[in-house]
Amino acid sequence: MKMGIHRKSGVDGDMLSERARIMRESLQKSQSITDNVVNILGSFDHRLSALETAMRPTQIRTHAIRTAHGNIDKTLKAAEVILSQFDISRQAEVKILKGPHEDLESYLQAIDQLRNNIRFFSNNKSFKSSDGVLSHANSLLTKAISKLEEEFKQLLLSYSKPVEPDRLFECLPNSMRPSSSPGHQDSSGKSHLSNSNAEQNSAENAVYTPPTLIPPRILPLLHDLAQQMVQAGHQQQFVKIYRDTRSPVLEESLRNLGVEKLSKDDVQKMQWEVLEAKIGNWIHFMRIAVKLLFAAERKVCDQILEGFDSLNDQCFAEVTTASVAVLLSFGDAIAKSKRSPEKLFVLLDMYEIMRELHSEIESLFSGKACSEIRESAFGLTKQLAQTAQETFGDFEEAVEKDATKTAVSDGTVHPLTSYVINYVKFLFDYQSTLKQLFQEFENGGDSNSQLATVTMRIMQALQTNLDGKSKQYKDAALTHLFLMNNIHYMVRSVRRSEAKDLLGDDWVQRHRRVVQQHANQYKRIAWAKILQCLSIQGLTSSGGSNNSGTVEGQNSSGVSRSTVKDRLKIFNMQFEELHQRQTQWAVPDTELRESLRLAVAEVLLPAYRSFIKRFGPLVDSGKNAQKYIRYSAEDLDRMLGEFFEGKTLNEPKR
Repeated sequence: MKMGIHRKSGVDGDMLSERARIMRESLQKSQSITDNVVNILGSFDHRLSALETAMRPTQIRTHAIRTAHGNIDKTLKAAEVILSQFDISRQAEVKILKGPHEDLESYLQAIDQLRNNIRFFSNNKSFKSSDGVLSHANSLLTKAISKLEEEFKQLLLSYSKPVEPDRLFECLPNSMRPSSSPGHQDSSGKSHLSNSNAEQNSAENAVYTPPTLIPPRILPLLHDLAQQMVQAGHQQQFVKIYRDTRSPVLEESLRNLGVEKLSKDDVQKMQWEVLEAKIGNWIHFMRIAVKLLFAAERKVCDQILEGFDSLNDQCFAEVTTASVAVLLSFGDAIAKSKRSPEKLFVLLDMYEIMRELHSEIESLFSGKACSEIRESAFGLTKQLAQTAQETFGDFEEAVEKDATKTAVSDGTVHPLTSYVINYVKFLFDYQSTLKQLFQEFENGGDSNSQLATVTMRIMQALQTNLDGKSKQYKDAALTHLFLMNNIHYMVRSVRRSEAKDLLGDDWVQRHRRVVQQHANQYKRIAWAKILQCLSIQGLTSSGGSNNSGTVEGQNSSGVSRSTVKDRLKIFNMQFEELHQRQTQWAVPDTELRESLRLAVAEVLLPAYRSFIKRFGPLVDSGKNAQKYIRYSAEDLDRMLGEFFEGKTLNEPKR
């Protein structure tokens, strides 16, 4: 067994040795292969380096060829751009030579193309022929703009027509449309235009629709043409064409409306009625000119010259200057003409319209180019205000110093009184205007109190004058009747007008008392003497009565028949004189007339009845009683009803 084990161990050792040998051989072969591979790769690296060295000149030549191809492409592309510019230039030239009339849009495109062409060659001076090309293109552009100017002029001219008056009247609010032409006057010779504050407020709040001066479809074309001219630096040529075309048309529109160019001399020579009508029309013309014609002209300017504000203002100023000057020169002539009271109201009317249009004038004529027009308009407003204020002052002075000797023989309301009161009533139609006037010159004081003060001064001036005029009467009773009538007229007029709110109840009550005082004075002076005839004073006989009774021809009071007859005779004579004289006197106010008659009757009739009742029997018992007791109380009352009717001597009694 041991021998067996030993044998087995020897076999295993042999196998291991064999495996080891095989492994050594394999490793030796792998090393050999590795060395061979390394040798081969080293050989490749050497050959690649040699190949790269051999290929380098070829690579350099290929890069140069590629660079050359790139440069050729760039040159060809540049040439293509230049050729396309030449092509564009030729196309533009063809369109420009045809002119703008047939196809304005294409013509404007051609000008834009030509401008781009000029910019291109200006930026590519390296091109040999660029100077020649630029010279040709600029020459062509000059011709194109010249033709464009002519096209603009013809297009603007063909669509610039004066606006007829009827078309302008249609643009006015319904309340402002005249029933006839602006020159129409009513039977009084006055313009048909109203001047009240209500009308003024209506005018200020009304909507005006400016007329369309140029069709909307034409305005974009005119805008494009204007834009091209401005871009070409032809602003002044544009302004001249625009002014020379639009200005005469605007002036003709105003002439057709009735606007006249009048000098100061023309105004001074006119009759007042004619001038007053022209002033009324001027107010209407100013409103139409500013709210319709100038507004429409500004709108056209804004659309044609959109984006060119300073040029826009310049063109508008150039177009409107002459028309504005004609309108303002008339206003200036009125403002600087000789002052007179009747001119105050038209001056206020003119001041009103200038105030009404102030904001619109400021808006329409904005900008530096329009400053002179703006200042002229605002200067006229100030001049009218100044003249109106001075005329106001003149009126107050004229009232106080009025020296007319025209006496009213019947003691009625004097023409001066009715004139002044009507004047004051008219002034109150201009309350808002007068307040503005006072604010402008009185450093912002209370305009209501200023108006009240001025009105009171005018009223006081009138009373002062009336006091003077009343002294012309020889009959003191008529003096007081005259003052009663005139002051009553003043009070009644104030109570029925807006002046009451301004002057106040205190003024009214104070002057009503003055009226009553003059009525009492009239009654005392006119009737004191005749009432003395009916007094018992002086009737009592100096002789007494005996115990047997009454002396013949006397009553129980000892009054003699002859004394009573004398008294009645004097009464009849005086009453008839009063009747004859005072039926010619006048108290025009019905209520005041009846009140005065009643006041006389309340004194006279009871005294007469008492006298006749007491002393009448003495006369009745004698002869020819009716010769002395000529009137009953009822007769006197009826005859008193004829007093103050202002009859003339040859008028029959009622």
